[in-house]
Amino acid sequence: MTNGLARLSVIVPAPSEPRQKNWDEVERMIGLELPADYKEFIHVYGGSNWDDYLYVLEPGCPNENYDFLEWAEHQPEDLQDLWEFEKKPAELEVEGSQVIPWATTDNGECLYWLVRPGLDPNQWAVMVNEVRGSQWEHFSVSCTQFLASTLTGEVRSEILSSSYPLSAHEFRRLQTV
Repeated sequence: MTNGLARLSVIVPAPSEPRQKNWDEVERMIGLELPADYKEFIHVYGGSNWDDYLYVLEPGCPNENYDFLEWAEHQPEDLQDLWEFEKKPAELEVEGSQVIPWATTDNGECLYWLVRPGLDPNQWAVMVNEVRGSQWEHFSVSCTQFLASTLTGEVRSEILSSSYPLSAHEFRRLQTV
């Protein structure tokens, strides 16, 4: 179990029913290997809502609004359209760099992995983009470390809602709508 996932399981005990995914198929579909902590997170928690605010995307999520594969397919095009009006974050100016969404919020902010050529997926950092503006934040941690650290208050985002996290954490798996 990765460090971030171990911390999450202390904050919010894991559900008893693990979710199974064919990660070879998922990674073939997006053309990239995904971080081990994310795959382990999905196995344990699945697509989920944290503190009634943050939604972790899942490949083949029962709630199609939070299907990782759909988001991964459409986000690059949406961002290209956005960058016609806004400046790209400096982290993406490196040739071959890209972002892949792994979570969103009820306000529409998006959380991404920063993917750089030649960088192992387990070293991908987290980037957060505000919904109605050009602000981006960069956090040099994995997605599970980011989630655990925001829930404990160790890491604070200026973009995410000031109401997040809740003092008593809430967790729910995403189900069919």
